[in-house]
Amino acid sequence: MPGKVIIQSYNPENFSIQCAKEQNYDKFYETEIALREQLKYPPFCDIILISFSSNNENEIKNVSNEVYKYLKANLNKDLEEYKIFIPMPSPIDKIQNKYRWRIIIKGNMTKETNEVLNNCLKQIYQKNLKTTRISIDINPNNMY
Repeated sequence: MPGKVIIQSYNPENFSIQCAKEQNYDKFYETEIALREQLKYPPFCDIILISFSSNNENEIKNVSNEVYKYLKANLNKDLEEYKIFIPMPSPIDKIQNKYRWRIIIKGNMTKETNEVLNNCLKQIYQKNLKTTRISIDINPNNMY
C-alpha cells in the first residue's frame, strides 16, 4: 500500500536514509553486513556490555578495574578470542547522582564465557559492595 513518510534529520545524506528513500534494501543490507563483518559486530561476534552504577566514584572505579583485570586473566587463557576494552565512564556518565561506567567485550559468547562472567560476579559481590551495582547485557540494544 503506498504511503508517505517524513523523516526529520540533521544528516539527510546519511547512507541509511538515502537507501530508505530509494527503497534500496539490498544495497543497505550488503553495505551494512560487510561493515559489521569488518568491525566484528553482531552477527559476526557478540558484544558483551558490563555496566556499573554507583554513587561512590572511587568504588565504581575500583570495582570496574578489578572486573577488567579478572576478565583479562580469565577470558583469554588459551587464545586471544576476546577484545576487552578498558573500563570507561558511560557516554551519559551520571544519572540521578549515580556514576555510570562500562566495559565492552567483543567475542563469541559461549558456555565457558558465561561461567567466567558468573564467577567474576560472585567474587565481586562477595566483597560486600556498599553502593556499586553491576549488570551484564549480551548484544545490547543500546550502549548508553
